[in-house]
Amino acid sequence: MVFDDGINNDRHVGEEQEQTKPIVSNTAAFHVCQSTATDGFPDIAGLFPLCDQCDLKRENNILRCQSAYWHAMHQKAKDREAALIQEKEALQARVKQLENMVFAQSSEKNTGKPADSLPDNNPKKGKKKRGKQKGSPGHGRRDRDNLPVVPEEYDLAEDEKCCPFCRLPFIPGFDAEESDIVEVEVSAHVRRIRRKKYLKGCQCENLPAVVAAPGPAKLIPKSVYGDSVWIEVLLDKFHTFRPTHRLIQSLEMIGLDLPQGTVTDGLKRLAPFFEPVYEAIVAHNQTASHWHADETRWMVFSPVEGKVGYRWWLWVFASADSVVFILDPFRSAKVPEAHLHQAFQAFVSVDRYSAYKTVAKNADIELAFCWTHVRRDFIVVAKGYPSMEQWAMDWVGDIADLYHLNQKRLDVQPETVKRIEAQAGLEKAVEEMARKRDAQLQRQPALHPAAQKVLESMRRHWDGLTLFVDHPEIPMDNNLAERMLRGPVSGRKAFYGSGAEWSGELAVMMFTIFQTLKLWDINPKTWLQSFFRACAENGSTAPADLSAFLPWDMDGERKMALELPPPTCRDTS
Repeated sequence: MVFDDGINNDRHVGEEQEQTKPIVSNTAAFHVCQSTATDGFPDIAGLFPLCDQCDLKRENNILRCQSAYWHAMHQKAKDREAALIQEKEALQARVKQLENMVFAQSSEKNTGKPADSLPDNNPKKGKKKRGKQKGSPGHGRRDRDNLPVVPEEYDLAEDEKCCPFCRLPFIPGFDAEESDIVEVEVSAHVRRIRRKKYLKGCQCENLPAVVAAPGPAKLIPKSVYGDSVWIEVLLDKFHTFRPTHRLIQSLEMIGLDLPQGTVTDGLKRLAPFFEPVYEAIVAHNQTASHWHADETRWMVFSPVEGKVGYRWWLWVFASADSVVFILDPFRSAKVPEAHLHQAFQAFVSVDRYSAYKTVAKNADIELAFCWTHVRRDFIVVAKGYPSMEQWAMDWVGDIADLYHLNQKRLDVQPETVKRIEAQAGLEKAVEEMARKRDAQLQRQPALHPAAQKVLESMRRHWDGLTLFVDHPEIPMDNNLAERMLRGPVSGRKAFYGSGAEWSGELAVMMFTIFQTLKLWDINPKTWLQSFFRACAENGSTAPADLSAFLPWDMDGERKMALELPPPTCRDTS
């Protein structure tokens, strides 16, 4: 009974200890077991774990902890390895993308079929021959009736006008055989102006003693260079995008030494002539209801306070009848906001740059996103991830089908049965594409991260991508703006940009004028000749009435005259 009481007391004490201070380790249990073994109760020792059993349990718990720890470390290593493999794959894809940007063909045309869409994917298919393809329509003979004809007559020598055997003369009278040879002669000449003088033959005081005939009006006062020189300089630099020093070198070959400093000073003095024309085109462009907008970098090697570096941004806003270029030090939303502030229920075809999204939030504008950029996303995946090529090119084929259905709709007249059928087919294809996209996104654990990124981008911009479905007048892509920037990009590569702010402003004015004239099929050289004569006759300033030089204000006869090549150069400046 004494032992029972002692045992029960010990148990109660143990239960109170467990309630007040729970044992948190095998080491604590081991000490309890040691204390009970040394209390002098050998007959109840079997009720508690033996010491060697405590060691086994402790060792077992330690091994279990170590196993769980190393399992966790192994899982972390596997996750880290998977992340590194994914990062390596993404970097390899990026390297392939950059290599393709530098070395691959720039054309984006293909059949939309996976086997033929990427280069070198079909070794059995022969390389297409250059030039005219079999079965394609030809262009026919060129019409050169607009060129002046300089006749040249060739005849037989006198001793050859008879038979070499019997020496009887040939009988003349047959029609001559005619053939044409096109020649281009570029030459520089000096116009020597002779102003006749007359002596006064009367005694009138208000008349000078010598009266001279007035000379021709000059575009740049006191300049020895006429209109034709400045027209060549402007067209060569801002229309064909050649560096000025190459023009100077070509002029040296025909005997004209034109200093670089003279060209720079002349361009600076010509810039004010174009400012009113540029402002008129900008004002007209802002009244449109649909634009194609894009931007690209343009270097201006002039320091600006608060700006690091010389990278500026060249923006383009192309409407149906005008094109406007804007140069700004920053690539912020302030530029499109300032230009499109008058927009009301308008549309802008753009890429997915965030600045345009900011404009759409603050103005009555809907953004039509570009399907060409979406297509490029899939092309990048196909070229960067070989395992994803089939998947990506299937999407490229779907986008090609969408283009085909949209063109099929545009080819038929509105409000006809065929138009209604074409519209229904297009809407069905768009709905199927949306279902396909959502179905693939639902398989996210099995979906490649690159594919998921492309599809999520498509889903975010889906409203803007499908704007063309309900508005047939809106194109599916923004290729027009990219084509407008192609020339300035060539100029950027050739002469790096502009050396000063005034030079950059002149560049955007000339880009604007030349691209707008191109939309109206107006010859820029003919336009410049007429405009420079008007400026010269107006006292070396731009005329106040610009209706004769703005395509939307000029009459049909005037427009037809400016569409023709300029007459043979006889500079009147």
